Amino acid sequence: MTQHFLPGEPEILLVLRRSTRARRISLRVSRLDGRVTLTMPNGLREREALDFAYEKQNWIRAQLERRPDQVLVTLGAEVMVEGRQLAIVAGTGRRVTVAGGEIAAPGTRERSGARIQGFLKQLARERLVAASDRYAQRLGRPYTRITLRDTRSRWGSCSSSGALMFSWRLVMAPAAVLEYVAAHEVAHLAQMNHSEAFWQTVEAIHGPYSSQRAWLRQNGEILHRYRFGD
Repeated sequence: MTQHFLPGEPEILLVLRRSTRARRISLRVSRLDGRVTLTMPNGLREREALDFAYEKQNWIRAQLERRPDQVLVTLGAEVMVEGRQLAIVAGTGRRVTVAGGEIAAPGTRERSGARIQGFLKQLARERLVAASDRYAQRLGRPYTRITLRDTRSRWGSCSSSGALMFSWRLVMAPAAVLEYVAAHEVAHLAQMNHSEAFWQTVEAIHGPYSSQRAWLRQNGEILHRYRFGD
């Protein structure tokens, strides 16, 4: 991969990648982090790909402008926790606490984002372990382990060995959405596909899920707008 800049105000960073599978030049603008990727076939001259990006510059800028505003998690800002917007305030003691419409982070302003991130990761593990245990028991199939990551392309996964992976950012979504994703991945313990039988399994252990699935499709990207100084 190489990097180039499109001139303008502001400049746009392009990540240029060659692909043996690519049959044509393509552009992708990530709505999560704003990364602009220019993919080109192996045998094509780099200049041709860059000319294509210059021609599409207005489209690229329009896509970047549609991205949700980024939020730096620090004192005075707000962060979403289980579907609620909480005001970040200075706290006392050693732990992050939630009361009313506020989340209190002890320590310095510079460390407030990292402290809240740690709190959210721990809360996510508690919620996801409890939900996964419950759905695995209903399914009658155990999982082997749970891993939390800050994933960009998926909210969860289930391996053939029964290992579950989830994005810890799910704890910022409404609790029902986290529950649905846990049930979705646990259902893969029985159906490693997205067949009709799989969706029947999800409904059997979770119940109706269309509204939770729709929430993720419509609002999932806002969970990635929060930056914790990491």
